[in-house]
Amino acid sequence: MSRPPILWSIAGLDTAGGAGLSADQRAADALGVHLCPVVAAMTAQHSMGVQAVQPVTSAWLDAQLRALMQDMPPAVIKTGLLGSAELVHAVARWVDRLRADHPERPVALVVDPVLNASAGGTAFASEAVLDAYQRHLLPRATLLTPNRAEARRLLGIPPSHEGPRDEVPDLAAALRLLGAENVAITGGDAIGGDTLHCLDWIDTDQAHGWLCAPRVDTHHHHGTGCTFATGAAAALALGHTPADALVLAKMLTHHALTNSHAAGQGPGPVIATPGFAHGIRHGGAPLPWLGLGRELPWRLLHGTAHETPLFQAFEPPADGLYGIVDTGERITQALHAGLRCLQLRHKARQGVRAHLDQAIDASQQAGAALFINDHWRETLAALPPPGSGPNARVGLHLGQEDLLALGTTDRRTLLDSRHRLMLGLSSHSLWELARAAGCGASLIACGPVLPTTTKDMPWRPQGEDNLRWWVAHSPVPVVAIGGLLTPADLRRFAACGPAALCVVRGLGADAHALQATVPVLGQAVADGRATALPDGPSLGYSARPPLPHPVL
Repeated sequence: MSRPPILWSIAGLDTAGGAGLSADQRAADALGVHLCPVVAAMTAQHSMGVQAVQPVTSAWLDAQLRALMQDMPPAVIKTGLLGSAELVHAVARWVDRLRADHPERPVALVVDPVLNASAGGTAFASEAVLDAYQRHLLPRATLLTPNRAEARRLLGIPPSHEGPRDEVPDLAAALRLLGAENVAITGGDAIGGDTLHCLDWIDTDQAHGWLCAPRVDTHHHHGTGCTFATGAAAALALGHTPADALVLAKMLTHHALTNSHAAGQGPGPVIATPGFAHGIRHGGAPLPWLGLGRELPWRLLHGTAHETPLFQAFEPPADGLYGIVDTGERITQALHAGLRCLQLRHKARQGVRAHLDQAIDASQQAGAALFINDHWRETLAALPPPGSGPNARVGLHLGQEDLLALGTTDRRTLLDSRHRLMLGLSSHSLWELARAAGCGASLIACGPVLPTTTKDMPWRPQGEDNLRWWVAHSPVPVVAIGGLLTPADLRRFAACGPAALCVVRGLGADAHALQATVPVLGQAVADGRATALPDGPSLGYSARPPLPHPVL
């Protein structure tokens, strides 16, 4: 068994056992990361508030870190309550030392700026501490995770959880200008507005937008900020990008809130457990939704249920085959060979309308599902009017870079077509999976599942483990794509449970090859499905469900 990565948490000791190092330990354990609890401050507190705070000396902090450095150097350092400017300076020195010693794998720093207790009582941060954060920790932070009031305070603005939602992205941008590489401003403490969802704003090198999950109706929320920050730090230690780490942290925190309990007269602790990763159908956390830019996720705006697409529903083909071809003629040939789920991927814009018309007409007559890759304006113009014949099962398939490139008017046009159109979206990462779900896609493609030369892309292959994770957590059908060439490939990945498997080059070069290949591929899918593991934590998963592996 390989050793888990090491995470140092430099934070406060909560005598009530709810927040600080207690919450950090539970969060790290839930993700399978070894946490080294480093005491920066001792607190006297109970569930109704903090009565006293005593920071340790910088000499005592140095002694703890020197001991760990000799035997257990960190992949990531996470800070919580520090309590004095002297300790902030000490942490900054240690980060610099560790990064200088190992420039090939610089230690990441996650800063949870604990400036006051959510339960009330003694404040933690003087002006000197705030200045030290601004000068020494923010410029070194890989990820900063304040709530809104803490973000404002770090920027010299009176702290408040109230105010217009549009202020939050501006706060995050300002914090990045102070040096933080990535920022997540959590919204669990927000007052007013949407009471049904918890909205966090993430601003990372990979993605930015509103990361949303249903708000958990509980009085017991002590330790949520610590759980979120440590969950993200643990995911970074496992090799995930900041954006993917924040998706996992959001899921972990949501699930921890559902497991919270009373411990005293005030708010009780949240309890992070590995079960967050089981998937919502088996008691785990729901996949959060990520919006497009500053827009809230379309699903949230239009109120669809978790497993109901916003666009027209996709009915997976019985044989599990999703063929991708480049011309209208090839669509016709594939239909004659028996395929009933196809994508027209015709890259050239010139002459595309003729291919569209042929593909739509042929698939409509065959009762097949047809997706058009990229050409969304031409597809909307080519859709047959309602009542003109057999119902057309037509959809668009877009890469997320194409979706993000659409302007506000174009997005509105696409969204207004949702009642007569399916939407397929590609995804290569957890944040793209969350964004596709937030857009209300009819299906989500997971790829590349194997190395592929069809497209030049930076992503690591998803493999069986990530494909299974996508299937378990996506609210809509998942199709596997990328590198699927042979019957053996399809047999292997059909066992992971996708609704369909996309085949491009594996279909052959002509009509004769299609006629010969399709039955063989269909049998391979059937054979793979017959070997699939039973679904659910009691049948197919261990007590600690597997996490997805990093993709970049």
